Amino acid sequence: MDAFKDRLSQRARDTSRPALAHQSLGRALNGAETALAEAMMEIMGTGQHDFGKVAEGLAQRGLAAPVSGRMDWDADLLARELAAINAELDSAYAEHGYGA
Repeated sequence: MDAFKDRLSQRARDTSRPALAHQSLGRALNGAETALAEAMMEIMGTGQHDFGKVAEGLAQRGLAAPVSGRMDWDADLLARELAAINAELDSAYAEHGYGA
């Protein structure tokens, strides 16, 4: 039994939570966004969750930031990139809805 997955499943069934309506993508991730997500999953999979350390891992991989194209990752750049990507995804969802 996985209590975390059970909790997520229960939340998904709870239709009184309108914020969950935006949990789907209005567009597919592009290649750079997918590369960032995969790299972050690898880094965080080692148990590292500090943004500064995650940014160091991205810099070590030579990964280009999806929005700015920069490669000099630090915690601030990581936060700005994630915020920009999230804003673009929110905009796509607002324009196209789920699964566009």
